[in-house]
Amino acid sequence: MAAKKQVNADKLIGWYMDEVLSDERSKTVYAFSKKYNFEEQEFYSYFNSFDGLEKAIFAVFCSKTVSLLMKNDAYVSYDAKGKLLSFYYTFFELLTANRSYVYHSLKENSNMLASLSLLTKLKEEFTTYVKTEVYTEGFDFKNKTANKLRDKGVEEAAWLHLLFTLKFWLEDSSPNFEKTDLFIEKSVKASFDIRDTTPLESVFDFAKFLWKEKVPSS
Repeated sequence: MAAKKQVNADKLIGWYMDEVLSDERSKTVYAFSKKYNFEEQEFYSYFNSFDGLEKAIFAVFCSKTVSLLMKNDAYVSYDAKGKLLSFYYTFFELLTANRSYVYHSLKENSNMLASLSLLTKLKEEFTTYVKTEVYTEGFDFKNKTANKLRDKGVEEAAWLHLLFTLKFWLEDSSPNFEKTDLFIEKSVKASFDIRDTTPLESVFDFAKFLWKEKVPSS
């Protein structure tokens, strides 16, 4: 009998993604461990269920993005907008490299609530990132409760922005997802202009971009 394999989170995620895309998903963790020859209890060292593993996959896309950014010496010198742009471009490069799985999990899932449920761990990772790396400063209301509400509002707005961008990317049919790159550039710039109450030129530019995408040419 072959010795049992040593596993880690990345191996389990890779095997599971392959099964999903091959339409050969194991029905139980027991069957999954038998198929790949590892001890079933090893699975539970990393995930409590297949559902937990699925949620972790999207969080891993975020954590790997942040890890890549931190390896870039120039990143630490970027301003908040530069850091967020770098995050978006890197994050969606990773998603594009795994588009078949992401599309299968989100776009082909008719239950929107189920799709959003898959992103709960991603939300935790992403909001931690924006709190610690991007929106580190804000107007001080001199009141702890008011400042908490301010921070919560910023985090929710950032999360909705990411969801909006994810939806655009899922529907993008342009070569190399060029329109998604434009969407990221214009939407991030507009979000900072609104936040800083600077001139609204970029906001209108972003609005025109959206209008062109949604309204067919005559």
